[in-house]
Formats: sequence, C-alpha cells, structure tokens
Amino acid sequence: MKMPFYKRNLQPIVKELLSEFRIVYLTGPRQAGKTTLVRALASELGMDYITLDDQAILESAVNDPHGLIRSFGSKRIVLDEFQYAPGLIPAIKEASDLLASTEKGKFLLTGSADIFRSERTQEALPGHMARVELYPLSLSELHNQPLNIIDYIVASDLHIGSAVATDMDLVADAILDGGYPEIQSKRLRSRRIWFNSYMEGRLYKDFESLHAARGDYHSKLQALLPYLAGLSGNLMKYSNIGNDLELNDKVVKNYVEILDLMFILRRVPGYLKNRAKRQATRMPKLHFIDTGLACHLLGLRDPERLRASQYFGGLLESLVFTECLKQNTWAQEEVRLYHFRDNRQHEVDIVLEQDDGAITGIEVKASASVGIKDFKGLLKLADFAPAHFRRGILFYGGDRVLPFRQGDIDLTAVPLRVLTQSDKFS
Repeated sequence: MKMPFYKRNLQPIVKELLSEFRIVYLTGPRQAGKTTLVRALASELGMDYITLDDQAILESAVNDPHGLIRSFGSKRIVLDEFQYAPGLIPAIKEASDLLASTEKGKFLLTGSADIFRSERTQEALPGHMARVELYPLSLSELHNQPLNIIDYIVASDLHIGSAVATDMDLVADAILDGGYPEIQSKRLRSRRIWFNSYMEGRLYKDFESLHAARGDYHSKLQALLPYLAGLSGNLMKYSNIGNDLELNDKVVKNYVEILDLMFILRRVPGYLKNRAKRQATRMPKLHFIDTGLACHLLGLRDPERLRASQYFGGLLESLVFTECLKQNTWAQEEVRLYHFRDNRQHEVDIVLEQDDGAITGIEVKASASVGIKDFKGLLKLADFAPAHFRRGILFYGGDRVLPFRQGDIDLTAVPLRVLTQSDKFS
C-alpha cells in the first residue's frame, strides 16, 4: 500500500529560512519526515542531496571533514543524518565564513539528535544558522486542515462554529495512531511490527551512539521506556524512577537526557516567576513526543482498552501538549511551553508564554461535562501571575465553546474536536 502524501506546514518556512541564512539545521525524531521534506526542497531549489547513511561518505566526513566540504565547491548542499559526523561543524563554519554576505542557503542539514542544542555547538556558528524542529505529523497535517492551535489559542475569538459533540473514541484513535507518517496507513499487526523495528533498528542504535554505551544499557532501556511512557503527562522525579526500577538516579537522569536529545520525550519545565519561585515547583513534567509510540510501549492497542486504562488522562494531555509543540513551529507567534504546579498542588497542565510575557493556561479533561470547579487550577495560576495571565482554556469532551469568566479573569471551555476541525472529529 502506497503511503499517503502529507503536506508539511514547515516546508515553506524552511525554504524561507534558506533565503535568509547560510545554514539551516532541520532536526527532530527519526521517521518524522525530515528526509522526505529536504529531498523535495533539494529538487525544488537545485541543491545536491548527500546522506551520511552512505558509509563511504560518512567515512570521508569522519576522516577528512574539511576535504569533504571543500569537495562540494560552490554547490548548495543538503547533508542528511548530520548527527553521525558532528566533526563536520568546523569545516562547515570555515565554508560559511568564506561566503559573500549576500550568499544564503549554502547548507541544509538534518539530524535525528539535537547536537546543536548545547551552547558550545551554537557558539560555533554564531549568526550563520537557523535551527528548526520537525515533529511527527500534527492532527491538522493529517487531516489537511488550516487551523493552527497556537494561533487559535492566542486569538481573541475562540468561536468554532456549530455545536457538534466530540467523539472520544476518535480522540482515543488519534492517541493510538500518533504522528509517524509510515504508521498511518498500516493495520494493527503491521503497526506493531513497525514499532518493534523502530525500537530495535533505530532507537536503541541511536541511543548507543549518543551514549557511547557500555555494559547492559539495553535491558535498562527496555525497563525504562515503558515506565516513562506510563509517566507521560505527569511530573517526573528521577529518584522515584530509580527506586521503582532499581536503577541509580544518575543513570536514570542521564538516560532521560539522551532520550530528550533524541526527541523521544520532552521534559517540560515548571512556570516560575522570580517573585514567587518558592511558591511553585521546579519539577519537570514528562511528555512522550509520539503518543502512538507510548501506547505501543504500554501494550495499548484499541480505543476501549486505552480509555479504560489508568494512562488515558496523561496520554490525552500529551496529545494536546504535542499538538501545541508541533504547531508552534509554524505559528504566527511562537510561544514557550511550561506546566504549572504550586506548593499546594494546584496544577495547570500546559502554560503558553508569549514574547511579551503574557500567559495562557490550558487544562485538559475527557469528560463531556464542565463546571466552574474544573477551572480551579487556572484560577490559581491567574492569582500566581496576575500581571501576566491573559486567559485560561479548558479542553473537554463536550460540544460547545462555553464562557466561564470570573470577574476580569477570562476562562473558556473548548471542545477537544477543535484540535483538527476535521470531519473525522465532527
């Protein structure tokens, strides 16, 4: 069966950045669609496509990085799987330094591990490079819908049209499907085989190369990954994980940091303000980047079992969080993502912070009913940061946008189906 074509909303942004920067680095998880995107751009823009999956090219990159880069001459180059040869960075910087100030789009690099996240590697290419993240398909890309959830949330009007109930079985399907493009057209048996292959052929091997793993790291990862999948949408404490799995805290922290670097999961910091640091937790919240992978690790295969499981609430929150994370990359105004929990354990699932410091709190619940008591955490966030709080949104399983304003605090309940505005959710 031929894989469907999905329009990637990040593609025109990458093209635009190539007209303004000498180097563009496209990073994100394995199998998210980076190669498909850069091959299309290479064809459109007349760039040469080179992959470090080619063993001969990789050996040249490792043994003579400057010679390899110089061999390209004046050509504009796509270098796929760049993370295999970070030693190319000085050679690329040399080539970039020699370009005329008007020459842009010399290199388009891709990598499945974020080697440019560290300050040291960023400092190697100051002002030369734009970094962009490509995640697995968003719901809006899957259903070819124009809505951007970040733009919608920060807009003044939250209207979504006629009242149509959210089908929570279809929401559960979205959690089970995840966003990897190759998964979308596969049946259950093929999907399970694909995920197993992804784990063995990609995830473990990439982890090994990044960790320079010694000893029995494989069995530790096999125990840790399902445990972390079960934590998706929850606060994460390394000592608790270590105690439960009989692993050293430092080992757990090191492994989680590498999995974050590989875009398998994301650690979300707590929202703090200087005046109130002691009033809120610094503990990070964990989200799996792909809910489909998390479900696979947890052995969840169908909507009924998922909805009945103890993990449904956390995975539903992760679905909303990852939609915000994905669509943030092409939103009109990029935001920063946090969670909030004060010292009295009042929580807000997601906090979006705009450049001017304005924040929007987001809560997520599966129930079709909603009342003012469901906004308790959002009201506490408004009290915690009154000068910055702009609005609170509660995504729920109902059918209408409902206002719940309290004085000058803007609170609104929004149906989960707005995540796609597609017929599938109508």
